[in-house]
Amino acid sequence: MSMSSLILIALLQAAPERIEPDVKDEKYGPHERNVLDLWKAKSDEPTPLVVFIHGGGFLVGYKEYVKADLIRRCRENGISVAAINYRYSSQAPFPAPFHDSARAIQYLRSKAKEWNLDPTRFGATGGSAGGGMSLWLAFHDDLADPAGPDPVLRQSTRLQAVVAVAAQASYDPRWIRDHIGGKAHQHDAIAKLYGLPPEESDSEKAHRLYEEAAPIHHLTKDDPPVYLTYEGPDPGLRAEGRRGHDRVLRRLLRAAAKEEVTISALSRYNS
Repeated sequence: MSMSSLILIALLQAAPERIEPDVKDEKYGPHERNVLDLWKAKSDEPTPLVVFIHGGGFLVGYKEYVKADLIRRCRENGISVAAINYRYSSQAPFPAPFHDSARAIQYLRSKAKEWNLDPTRFGATGGSAGGGMSLWLAFHDDLADPAGPDPVLRQSTRLQAVVAVAAQASYDPRWIRDHIGGKAHQHDAIAKLYGLPPEESDSEKAHRLYEEAAPIHHLTKDDPPVYLTYEGPDPGLRAEGRRGHDRVLRRLLRAAAKEEVTISALSRYNS
């Protein structure tokens, strides 16, 4: 069974119990929310790693959102799992949450030998904001600073695969207005992500931030495969564009990829 299939099955199933991690509340950065948990797969060889990034509109959420089924199924198939916290936008606006996620990837790579991880086989998964940041990491150019003084930041931020649930392909309100429609571009979480005063929301500074934050803006033909899933009433291009989780995001991602990047999708819509 493929890594993407395992992750997808686990994310879509309930898992009431909590599996204690092998490494708990490991600090990967200076902020109190820069912590991660790790569940190691038993293996004589370095294992692939799936990194779970929680959702919550960049305003709430915890690494404990990771489902036990995800951990269990991955470890049964020789895949280790990590779950991370990151700064909320209320604590530090964009790009802080995204850069925290990137640093977590780098930190895990820096620990690859100690924790028996294969740094060439890292994937990410998450729902909503966590899915969006997974896409951002997958599509963004490598943020590694090979000559920098921080050994963690010398590591690559690139991923080899992503499975995302109800992920947003863009956090640019202009793009959301034009492609999703309705009032989705006015969602509070988007404004709070950037922390800009209303008078700066249409400034050149804001536009640069919007473009940098949008996963779809970074999509190129050399990016890794991604698997997207959306669930709910069939929205099409519905007028209200509620929450920006519409399957049109998946369609537009595939169009932007120009068939060069493998973008698969599962839609589970109610009639």
